[in-house]
Amino acid sequence: MKKSYIIISLVVFFTTLSLNTYAHKDRPDKPKYVFLFIGDGMGFSQISLTEAYLATQKGKIGSDPVTFTKFPVMGMVTTHSANSFITCSSAAGTAISTGFKTNNLMLGVDPDTNKLTSLTYKIHNKGIPIGIISTVTIDHATPGAFYANSTARSSYYDIAMQIPKSGFEFFGGGGFLKPDGDKGDKTNMYNVLENNGYTVVRGIKNLSYKKQSEKIALFQEVGKEKDLPFAIDRKDGDLSLKEIVFAAIDHLYSKKGFFIMAEGGKIDWAAHSNDAKTTVLEILDFAEAIDIAYQFYLKHPKETLIIVTSDHDTGGASLGRDKGDELKLNELNNQKASFAEYKSDAEKFNKEKYETFMGLSKAAKVGWTTTSHLGNAVPIFSIGSGSRSFSGRMDNTEIPRKILYLMNIEF
Repeated sequence: MKKSYIIISLVVFFTTLSLNTYAHKDRPDKPKYVFLFIGDGMGFSQISLTEAYLATQKGKIGSDPVTFTKFPVMGMVTTHSANSFITCSSAAGTAISTGFKTNNLMLGVDPDTNKLTSLTYKIHNKGIPIGIISTVTIDHATPGAFYANSTARSSYYDIAMQIPKSGFEFFGGGGFLKPDGDKGDKTNMYNVLENNGYTVVRGIKNLSYKKQSEKIALFQEVGKEKDLPFAIDRKDGDLSLKEIVFAAIDHLYSKKGFFIMAEGGKIDWAAHSNDAKTTVLEILDFAEAIDIAYQFYLKHPKETLIIVTSDHDTGGASLGRDKGDELKLNELNNQKASFAEYKSDAEKFNKEKYETFMGLSKAAKVGWTTTSHLGNAVPIFSIGSGSRSFSGRMDNTEIPRKILYLMNIEF
């Protein structure tokens, strides 16, 4: 009896030891360097379209993957807002930033207008520097959700005024939609930043190495205001998302780590207009920026986490339309400039222009279901320290909670 007890005890001991050893081995390291890439409006279908286009350019039938779709961990994210199955960018951005749902058109507040706290502030309070980047204006919905609170996402000047209050070390991308306020009678936002300790850099050529303690705001050259141009329309001297991501890494890098949110905001704008070629090139441009982060990851694989996701799907692209089983993506090669026009409630949709470039989509056999958002689940890809946490099905509110948990910061 005693011998049997000893044998059972030894089995339990070694089994427990084995499980504990496995658990320790399997436990992800705490990430120091965290990249959160958000492809605004980028659904599964736009990614498939992009990879099929790349294969077509090589004379192949199939898909030619970009780097981020080869990341080892993949999942799907539900995107509904508090008051609608189909979300807007500000509600989705709020969910990804704060971990709470809100109503469409609200930003950084709950449906009862109570202020919510972005994960960026919780990370920053631990002494970790923050970078906020977008190809659209920095006062727009997605970037704004990571530093501002507003009952209306359209309060652009008031949202922008919260940048200096954040104290975050790096902002970059598009400038400001209304830098002088709605009536043009407010203090210019570039001056506001400079008056509050930010070094405002206009154009990548004017960026020099700065002390990390210095706060930087990197925008287009003077005379090139608002959002960055579409990749298909880019000219010499224009900023690109990959340049800004590289600059952010260079400025923020330290032993403390960093958190960078970078948005490919004009994927959404291209898809709103059902502009297939421009959508593809925006996703490729977004992928190039992610490649910059991936190169950083290769140097710091045990300390870096890269997450790539979307706030919602836009446009409902399809590879194939009408009858038949043809896809003729080479037809898109005839397009040399964007036809995409951002469609907001205050702007009239240009039907004539729309029909012109829809002809290209038809010839390429690319279908679209809407010029608005969809309620589809969107993908999430990840690699690096803690990336397993982002596998499988999740809601967008889980993303910031998982990031903070991995960084050992209280939600």
